[in-house]
Amino acid sequence: MTETTPPQITQKLHVHTWWFTAALIAINVSLFGWQILTGVDITDPSPVDAIAWGADFTPLTFLGQPERLFSSMFFHFGMIHLMLNMWALYIFGSIAEQLFGRRYYIALYFLAGLMGSVLSSYLSILDGYQLLQHFDPKYLPKISAGASGAVMGLGAALTIISVLPMLPRQRFLLDKKSLLLIMAINLIFGFTVSGINNAAHIGGMLMGAVLATAWYLSQKTGKKIMFQLGAVLIATLLLYGFYVYCTALGQTLHPLWYEILIQNKLN
Repeated sequence: MTETTPPQITQKLHVHTWWFTAALIAINVSLFGWQILTGVDITDPSPVDAIAWGADFTPLTFLGQPERLFSSMFFHFGMIHLMLNMWALYIFGSIAEQLFGRRYYIALYFLAGLMGSVLSSYLSILDGYQLLQHFDPKYLPKISAGASGAVMGLGAALTIISVLPMLPRQRFLLDKKSLLLIMAINLIFGFTVSGINNAAHIGGMLMGAVLATAWYLSQKTGKKIMFQLGAVLIATLLLYGFYVYCTALGQTLHPLWYEILIQNKLN
């Protein structure tokens, strides 16, 4: 991914052009350091610690703590998890922030992350109904966290822009083959490797793809404000509607969730 006019090899060193991405990385790393100082395991945080630091756990999230859908974006399960996500955030974010513009980039990042969290919760709720019918540990709600949903949203957004005809004044020439390969590998790993929250990845990618398409149309038509504000508003309403639907869908599971919380002493 390089700038087309003019090419500047050292562009990424100019942090002022992608300072919000740098701030996100700093916040994630600082929080991780703080967690370690308070006794959280640096390689394999315990479930109790993960929940205490805001990880997403469907019974808690949908029994009065919806903020976990957001806070879970800033907790990581160990050093490797953090490093992989922060490296990807640097690669995708430093480009996306300059390409889309900071305000649209911020909206895209958080909407993608939240969509990943809600889609993950939706599948957890469906698993809860399976658990009501017959007990199987694989249907128990899982703890999820990490910035990967938001990061995958950025990756999907850049991929969409790379496959569409290049805009007349597009700042970066995106490597379509590399982006497609990266996104495909992540999806394959998500479907084949246990422990990866592929629902969060897919949710983030879908939101990133939709918002990137809207941004492209805003540039193509020249109606930037109308398309971009409209896209963010519609995406926010759809996300909220999906969350409300999940809340209603999960009401039948409240007794089960309370029992799980009591048994695990998490209430």
